[in-house]
Amino acid sequence: MKGIRIGKYNIDMPIVQGGMGVGVSWDQLAGTVSSLGGLGTISAICTGYYKNMQFIDKQVDGRPLDTENTYSARALEEIFKNARKICGDKPLACNILHAINDYQRVVKDAVKAGANIIVTGAGLPLELPSLVADNPDVAIVPIVSSDRALRIIAKKWKQSAGRLPDAVIVEGPKSGGHQGAKKDELFSPEHQLEAILPQVVAERDKLGDFPVIAAGGIFDKDDIEKMMALGADAVQLGTRFIATPECDASDEFKQMLINSKEEDMIIVSSPVGYPGRAMRSHLTENLKPEETPIKCISNCIFPCKRGEGARKVGYCIADSLGDSYLGRLQTGLFFSGANGYRVNKMMSVKELIDELLNGAK
Repeated sequence: MKGIRIGKYNIDMPIVQGGMGVGVSWDQLAGTVSSLGGLGTISAICTGYYKNMQFIDKQVDGRPLDTENTYSARALEEIFKNARKICGDKPLACNILHAINDYQRVVKDAVKAGANIIVTGAGLPLELPSLVADNPDVAIVPIVSSDRALRIIAKKWKQSAGRLPDAVIVEGPKSGGHQGAKKDELFSPEHQLEAILPQVVAERDKLGDFPVIAAGGIFDKDDIEKMMALGADAVQLGTRFIATPECDASDEFKQMLINSKEEDMIIVSSPVGYPGRAMRSHLTENLKPEETPIKCISNCIFPCKRGEGARKVGYCIADSLGDSYLGRLQTGLFFSGANGYRVNKMMSVKELIDELLNGAK
């Protein structure tokens, strides 16, 4: 399997590690993937939690206070610095959810910290080219769930900045975390990756020559070959990288994934405004929407409106993902792709990449 080129950056193998927050893909995981020739992706989500919140100015009840601390520029810079100790000058991506507060500032923070590639999903990042205009070497990559979304983004970017995406990630509804389809569409045949990937490839062919990266539910070499046959140039995986020693997630998170069963893979409503795919947990089994008093400390995403969205679904997304990073099984929200239950053991990132490229031994 040959590598890909994203903007000016050569990725030796067609394996992209998906961005996973809070603290699932930070310096150790992303740095290791890039060091081995894949593309490691650092998540910019809630960086204030990094290393016991030592890089923030204020916290309340063990939470980063307000947006500037939740998305800590100092912490993000430290994450990139430590990832670079592992991968050197090999390409590193940064995944930044479009629905966060201070999106524009965080993009600029990521560029300053040393991100070579900015990846954005959960919305249409129409303003992204203008945010990296002073850094033309930085590649920009949207995540889409339809050919229409790619068409809208490409048209706007071409009109406003004279550029196209340097790659596009097309994500199907079997991915972990926030989904690009409505809850009642997640299981319909027309929204599955196998259906939307060829449409996005056809749209790319009309626009220009940049890689299409398939994501969502990809588990093994057979899945990769299937995506390649449908026109993908590379694949992105997230969940499989969780059960590795190098993953930045808590040991509790990793063990929970390894012990999970198929019936533990569920869909939850999120304050972000999208459905999310997660593992069944104490939190998800005891949600009381509209009844749970929630104090907004971190002010993380604009659709939530300072806790309104959180109260509607019964939990705060920043607090719950933060607790998963801290290994708190009672209050954590643990995102996983649909095939997470198939992960049944720990293996190193190198072993995993070898298996993905060459098949299980």
